Amino acid sequence: MPFLPIFILLLSFNAMAQGTYPTTGSIERLDPKMNSLIAPNAVIEVLSNGFIWTEGPLYIEDGDYWLFSDIPQNSIFKWNEKEGVRLYLKPSGYTGTIPRGGEPGSNALILDPKGQLVMCQHGDRRMARMSAPLKEPSAVFESIAGQYLGKKFNSPNDAVYDSKGNLFFTDPPYGLVGNSDDPTKELPFQGVFRCSPQGDIKLITDKLARPNGIAFSPDEKIMYVSNSEFPASWHAFSLDEMGNVLNERIFFVPGENEGKGAPDGLKVDPQGIVWATGPGGLWIFSPEAKVLGRILTGEATSNCAFNKDYSVLFLTCDDYIMRVILK
Repeated sequence: MPFLPIFILLLSFNAMAQGTYPTTGSIERLDPKMNSLIAPNAVIEVLSNGFIWTEGPLYIEDGDYWLFSDIPQNSIFKWNEKEGVRLYLKPSGYTGTIPRGGEPGSNALILDPKGQLVMCQHGDRRMARMSAPLKEPSAVFESIAGQYLGKKFNSPNDAVYDSKGNLFFTDPPYGLVGNSDDPTKELPFQGVFRCSPQGDIKLITDKLARPNGIAFSPDEKIMYVSNSEFPASWHAFSLDEMGNVLNERIFFVPGENEGKGAPDGLKVDPQGIVWATGPGGLWIFSPEAKVLGRILTGEATSNCAFNKDYSVLFLTCDDYIMRVILK
């Protein structure tokens, strides 16, 4: 799909900047607990569209706004209720001067323990931190992790910090122009990694075909990782206090023909409920892997994020951004 000029896109974005938003899809309730997680009258609101492929939503409490990536546009956008969508940062994932195709931009966006913006940079093939403060964004970055045993990462995709300041991230090849067949690919596998606060890199697993979303249980004893390609599935890794894998199990395997999309980004709430984007929209699991319900967006849904009090769920879906007010 060709890139669209930013100013044209903003015309579409601002049409939904204030007021009532159109709704789409449905919320499937398979267990009574769903009514305590999502209000019975909740709907899926379409906040804006006209992007190319949205990803990596992040809530910023200071200012009450959301950030998200549009990977093909190599951009991060900002959305809030008052102003709608604004361009926040460009370039966000590829800082090179040679034009390239594919998905060069930032993917997941998270805050480090000091509150600075950290992103998975597809094009630059690294985990990086924006050097500027959140209120004054600038495309100046410092590298956190760029290689393993002297070989460049594929294209870091999703990430999470634990309470000790360790950065865990997934590294599939989606950001390489040729994907797994790209001639510049250096690692012979797709991994899940841990980067210590001192910068030491450890491989957690290289057994998943396409590791993607990643999140921890509230006690950090379980690390959930989605695998986006055959066999598409969600996995649960039991960890010791040092973050080493004690065992791995398949958490859940979706059936065929469940809808657009595949297991992708995920979050875990304070109750240990797993909110995982996947076929058809977003799946909601108990810690025991029981499907409680689904948010059926009708689009390939890439990722999700909560606001501070877990009353709002923000979704990135193909060329859309959506919201469900949970409480």
